This record gives sequence, structure tokens and C-alpha cells, in this order.
Amino acid sequence: MPKPAKREAKSIELHRGDLPDGVDFGDSVAVDTETQGLDLRRDRLCVVQLSAGDGVCHLVQMPAGNNAAPNLKALFADPAVTKIFHFARFDVAILKRHLDVNVSPVFCTKIASKLVRTYTDRHGLKDVTRELLNIELSKEQQSSDWAAGELSEDQLKYAAADVLNLHDIRARLQAMLEREGRMEMAQACFDFLTTRADLDLNGWDDVDIFAHS
Repeated sequence: MPKPAKREAKSIELHRGDLPDGVDFGDSVAVDTETQGLDLRRDRLCVVQLSAGDGVCHLVQMPAGNNAAPNLKALFADPAVTKIFHFARFDVAILKRHLDVNVSPVFCTKIASKLVRTYTDRHGLKDVTRELLNIELSKEQQSSDWAAGELSEDQLKYAAADVLNLHDIRARLQAMLEREGRMEMAQACFDFLTTRADLDLNGWDDVDIFAHS
């Protein structure tokens, strides 16, 4: 296999508080979020990044206390637009907490990977992207101050990179799920994510409610 390539956005459109009117992502949009930390009940939403898979990334900075964002809410609740995430469990929950919206329908590439790439335990976005697309992602800005008023160029590029490839990854994983007869199971998991988010936000994040004990 040739050395993994790097892919950067054709353009990054930066917005504050909400998407502008008239942005059309078609029937599917890749989505990721950046937060102050990974505690759903403590850390706030800072950035939402979105892409139609065309190399263009829209980054929305979310000021503290802003939970309006009517255009983002409409997009996330639109039943005609599939929202593609990697580890949707966290993103769906943080969006529910801060925007009070049930994000649906969803395709989670991490769930899909775990259901079909059973030959490996490496299901992070970096590993999945490298194997399926031979593209190398940089994670240098993963731990940085996403609540800053001005984001650095490196932060913008990092945030954009996390959504640029999700459409292609979904296509590869969906083909594998269908090949193995696991698409119906995957869809049931995707449909459960809004309930999983409610459980996480209400204190059942580390409790297996299906366990016998």
C-alpha cells in the first residue's frame, strides 16, 4: 500500500452562533463537534463542523450560553438529511444538551466499524480513515482550547479534517455491512442513539441497564 496521503479542505467557512440561511448539504451531512472537555454534563459545546462531502467545511463557533441556532436545529431534526458522525453517541448527546434537539436520522461510522471490522480493535477515526481511504489524519489539535474567541489556523484545519472524509467512509462501511448482512442491526443501533444520549445525560452513562446484576 502506498504511503497514506493527507487531505485538506478546499475551503473553510467560519460562522458564529449558527449556520447562515440557505446552506444546503443535500441528503446527507458529515458532522462533528468540539467541546471544552469530554464530560457531557460539565463541558460546553464550542464548535460544530459540517460538510456535504464536497471538500467544503462549515465551522460554527458556539458562544457560551447560545442555544438558539435555529438553522442548525432545523438541519439536525430534518428527517430527509442523514447526519454522519464518528462516535455519534457523544455528539448526539452534546447537541441534545446545548441545542435541545433530537438529532435524527444518524449514521455512526464508529458503530458501523465495530459491527463489521471485527478483525481489529482499532476503531478510532484516524485508524478507520487510514485503512479504508489511505488518508492520514493529524490529531495534534485534539486537546486545545476550543472555547477561545479566535481559533488558530491549525485548529480550523483540524476541525475540518474530521468531517471531510466521513461520506466516503460511510460508503465503504455500508458496503461491508450489506455484504455481511449486518445493515439492519446497524440501523437499529443508529435509531437507538437518541435514547442512548438521554441515558448518558441523565446519569446512566456507565451503567449497563441490560445486565442481569
